[in-house]
Amino acid sequence: MSKMQSQDRLPLQPWMTSRATSALLKALEANGSEVRFVGGCVRDAIKGFPIKDIDLATPDRPEKVVYLLESAGLKAIPTGIDHGTVTAISHGESYEVTTLREDVETDGRRAKVAYTDDWVRDAARRDLTINALSCRSDGTLFDPFDGLEDLRNGRVRFVGNASERITEDYLRLLRFFRFHAFYGAGELDGEGLAAAKQLAPNLTSLSGERVRVELLRLLSTGDPLSTLASMLNAGVTAILLPEARNDTAILKALMKVEEVPDALLRLAALLDGGAREAAAVAERLRFSRAQTDRLVAVRTAGDDLSDYPPKVGSDVGVIRQALYDLGVGLTGDILRLDWAVTNAGHLNPDLDALNANLAVGQAWEHPVFHLRGRDALKIGFETGPQLGDALDRVEIWWRKADFEPQREDCLKQLKLELSNTRKR
Repeated sequence: MSKMQSQDRLPLQPWMTSRATSALLKALEANGSEVRFVGGCVRDAIKGFPIKDIDLATPDRPEKVVYLLESAGLKAIPTGIDHGTVTAISHGESYEVTTLREDVETDGRRAKVAYTDDWVRDAARRDLTINALSCRSDGTLFDPFDGLEDLRNGRVRFVGNASERITEDYLRLLRFFRFHAFYGAGELDGEGLAAAKQLAPNLTSLSGERVRVELLRLLSTGDPLSTLASMLNAGVTAILLPEARNDTAILKALMKVEEVPDALLRLAALLDGGAREAAAVAERLRFSRAQTDRLVAVRTAGDDLSDYPPKVGSDVGVIRQALYDLGVGLTGDILRLDWAVTNAGHLNPDLDALNANLAVGQAWEHPVFHLRGRDALKIGFETGPQLGDALDRVEIWWRKADFEPQREDCLKQLKLELSNTRKR
């Protein structure tokens, strides 16, 4: 029985009444079945947040859903038909349509399901009360587990017994923290936190890909600091990310100077050590090549190097060399992280040196080396390693001169290289 009162209605939203949604609802309701919006679109509409994906549920089996869609001239894609999910395409818009289900067997990573026509049983298989809300097309809300009150009060709570929900799928342990960081207010739910602390060792059974997605989503929330502190105190981070520091001081400092929330750079701020530790994290969590390269490059600044990569306060020449090699984005990442390491825990940190270094990047126009292989051939070099080596030496000379020598100057230097080569 729903605990919603008759006045609990969601004001109609543009995405609920659009041409595409209306056509989809008409198709799915053609045989008289009830269809509801479910999950994140309902939750976020109540909060007034932007809607990313529109999911619907129906008691009709997947085969019937496909039939109804195609009969109405809509496209049906069996993206997850074995689990009851069909992707519907209506007027160019994509929707996930899932048959009502209940879990019959779980192993901590996946579930075997059986179809049902019971909306409450379907809601009971969801992880959190705020994700168990559903809504008819007229705005009528259904809330069998007090999720609406939890959403209004910033309380993130498991449906039913927290330990049981987590044991069904250990990724829910991370979702508990991630959803608190985004929707929660105040302390974490005590039962959920206790269950997460007890069951955290089981996180190692999850695939790196699933952990990576949840971790980066958590780190991309507006302010994950208090949630991360709870994860540290509960021992969850030590299992999830053994390379992490035991505090969030550097991340807190970084957040003062980041332009927008950047999950990968925030992850770098949590790690202890340098490139080797970053590479281990990237491999375990199955990062893309681009993500791996960036994380390793940023954490290389944590290694014991001299002037390179650049540090906050480096002279303009060093900053420009970094910009030439690394680009504006990565150089800015390294500088911000270096500033955060230096200023972690400072109440009134000085931003002047960082801002001065970042300003060099803002004004940066990437210079192009003036010479090519054809220039060396034209003045007398023969094709081979000596030609490439000579060009490399001239480019190093040009760089040390802060990229100022012009083409004629570089050609003179190349001729000197040719003369020296012939003398050897």
